[in-house]
Amino acid sequence: MMISHPLHFLLCLLSILSVQLADAQQATPMQTIRSGVFVPLYGSTEEGNVRVGSFQLDQFAVTNAQYLAFLKQHPTYQRSQIKALFASKSYLSHWKGDLDFGDLNPQAPVTNISWFAAKKYCECQGKRLPTLDEWEYVAMADAQQLDAREKEAYNQYILAWYETPKTYLNPVGSTQKNYWGVYDMHGLIWEWVFDYNSIFLSGESRKDKGNDENLFCGSASINASDLMDYAAFMRYGFRGSLRANFTTKNLGFRCAKDL
Repeated sequence: MMISHPLHFLLCLLSILSVQLADAQQATPMQTIRSGVFVPLYGSTEEGNVRVGSFQLDQFAVTNAQYLAFLKQHPTYQRSQIKALFASKSYLSHWKGDLDFGDLNPQAPVTNISWFAAKKYCECQGKRLPTLDEWEYVAMADAQQLDAREKEAYNQYILAWYETPKTYLNPVGSTQKNYWGVYDMHGLIWEWVFDYNSIFLSGESRKDKGNDENLFCGSASINASDLMDYAAFMRYGFRGSLRANFTTKNLGFRCAKDL
């Protein structure tokens, strides 16, 4: 009996270490985004600017391999188990089974994910979905400068991506790292944000999002700040067409975290 105790302890320790190693392998590095002010396409304040506080953002979108690990720990979010309220029938429809993404690249971004599922995943990592302002603030950067929206090459790149098929099959990190050290804000997938539909809530303010229910009903938008920013119009238009349980083959997500 006395001999079995240290062996049992060793086995337990090895088990704990293996779990910690697996978690470390799954963890996504995060980049710190410094606070700043910018003029969004829609919903700017009367002063014309929106302030974004400092936060952290995943360097890469969540991958198939990472989401598979999440599903093993949270079976109610597996394809055959998830409630229709939280995901449409197309949820993970391109996977071969609940825990089998088939021939998909493990390091490609997971797609066909609903807002509810993305939100749950981030919460389980001690994180959250980025807000619309946070996402747009990071996404307006190219490799050289914080705000590249007036650069012709920047906008042409985004519009060309919109016409390129099946980029969601490429691994994360396929595109150039931007000013903040974040990859694939453009060129890989569309991404969920927490308040994706809040811009269309009313003509009074984009900030009147009191609870989750408000995020799923659209209304009129207010005036755009740049009528020539076609790339941003496409993003905002796409977001406005979504509901929280919708999924599409080119829509994934990444997580954020408060500092």
